[in-house]
Amino acid sequence: MKPEPDLPAAPDPSDQGVPMSVKIRERLQAAKRRFNANDNIAEFIEPGELDKLLDEVTHQMQGLLDSMVIDTADDHNTRSTARRVAKMYLTEVFRGRYVAPPTITEFPNAERLNELMIVGPITVRSACSHHFCPVIGRLWIGVMPNEHTNVIGLSKYARLAEWIMGRPQIQEEAVVQLADLIQTKTKPDGLALVMEATHFCMAWRGVKDMDSKMINSVMRGVFLKDMNLRREFLSLIPHRS
Repeated sequence: MKPEPDLPAAPDPSDQGVPMSVKIRERLQAAKRRFNANDNIAEFIEPGELDKLLDEVTHQMQGLLDSMVIDTADDHNTRSTARRVAKMYLTEVFRGRYVAPPTITEFPNAERLNELMIVGPITVRSACSHHFCPVIGRLWIGVMPNEHTNVIGLSKYARLAEWIMGRPQIQEEAVVQLADLIQTKTKPDGLALVMEATHFCMAWRGVKDMDSKMINSVMRGVFLKDMNLRREFLSLIPHRS
């Protein structure tokens, strides 16, 4: 007798009409995982669900526009704004929350490189989690490898930065998250990051100061212990402004 083909399970009636965001949130809560603005939640989103989440966010964005008394029916400029904004958030500026990390090929340090390496400036684009205003700036990464350090391509540092920065967050936490990720991937003797950025929550609103920037750094390993190495790294960064 020919075996019966596996049939898809019947849909759970209790699932009908449940928003996609609720299903994803319930998985996160069941796993006791936090879902702060700067957390990546990709492993809790199943194939095809991001499109459904996009539909939900579009609907909610339309409600926001309606509450702001913006005529999206007769104003041709805003007719598709809800969809455009939803797509921008989920697939562009906050993409780092919803997709898995980029694939990074790591190579052994066959030549036993042990000299300071600096990558940058890398353009970074993010948004503050307080007002969802853009944070635009530049990043420099210093690596002091050892014979056991994993070597990654220069462009991969930019890929990792883009993935981390593509979330709503504050700059201080973003730089620490990126440092943790690079430390895990490369395992160097020392790691240094400096980020300089303009925050549009200060330039576009509030005090409206267009010239104000925030600069912060993270120093790990030998950069933290060796003042001369730290000084060398900072001196080799071109004049930031």
